[in-house]
Amino acid sequence: MSVLERLEKIREEFDKALEACADARQAEELRVKFLGRKGELTGILRSLAGLSVEEKKQAGQRANKLKEECTEKINAVAVKLRGEQYAKKRKAEDVTLPGVRQRRGTLHPLTLTTARINEIFVSLGFKIAEGPEIDTEFYNFEALNIPLDHPSRDAFDTFYIEGQHLLRSHTSNVQIHLMQGQKPPIQAIMPGRVYRPDAVDASHSFMFHQVEGLVVDEDVKFSDLKGVLTLFCKSMFGEEVKLRFRPHFFPFTEPSAEVDISCFICKGKGCRVCKGNGWLEILGAGMVDPTVFEAVGYDAGKYTGYAFGMGVERIAMLQYGIEDIRLFFENDVRFLRQFN
Repeated sequence: MSVLERLEKIREEFDKALEACADARQAEELRVKFLGRKGELTGILRSLAGLSVEEKKQAGQRANKLKEECTEKINAVAVKLRGEQYAKKRKAEDVTLPGVRQRRGTLHPLTLTTARINEIFVSLGFKIAEGPEIDTEFYNFEALNIPLDHPSRDAFDTFYIEGQHLLRSHTSNVQIHLMQGQKPPIQAIMPGRVYRPDAVDASHSFMFHQVEGLVVDEDVKFSDLKGVLTLFCKSMFGEEVKLRFRPHFFPFTEPSAEVDISCFICKGKGCRVCKGNGWLEILGAGMVDPTVFEAVGYDAGKYTGYAFGMGVERIAMLQYGIEDIRLFFENDVRFLRQFN
């Protein structure tokens, strides 16, 4: 049988098989059988090498033309069959049934809490400032009046990287960068991640979030600090909340205070959350120590200021009634879905 006769036979077989295709899968199998790398028509094209020049030219032209015709036919049939299959499937579906509801994501509770804190202070005229999470001892300790022999500068209490570089242990380093970069007045908050090598338990984490604040200007008083924190706490926890300032010590503020609020859960009567005393500790604050001003080149005789800082996790745990800080970082969707 000559090559031309074989090509004619392939055409007949192909057309007959194409008419019998019932679905797109069968059409694909037919394409592979005749036009694939090991298909019958491909085999003939490969066998042309043994023919004479004239035979090769004639047979090659005929074979290529047949390949184009078969390709066009099978593509048309495949499109038609796929359309029919889709139509049957749509007809079988009950479009009146309710659809599958897609779950919507939500912001993390720490993101929600940080956003709310920022919103309150921005409404009071504060700007948001950010700074490096990797910094030097000068910005994290020295400029903040934290001496070399202070326990927080021990390798067991700070993540040192190399040399004098470390992971910041508070966002107070942003305060130093801010004061070095501009002259007063300054009124800003500094939200961000901080790092301390604490053993992880229900109330401690090696990474957590803070929001600190700084105000510097002429004639800034402790009463200004109390007024701002009172407005913040009432906006955050409710108008009925009361504040209590307890004397404390921080190297970078003098005088310094721990700030408590009356328990907004039991209204100060005493409960499990406030451990029965009616008060909840939420932040530390104080007037900026003159030594800090000297470190950044400010005239401590001209300017005064106050600073404060709070843990975002602490605020979120109180607001949402969460008893274990580890829940924030485990990415358990059963926990996170509660904040939709």
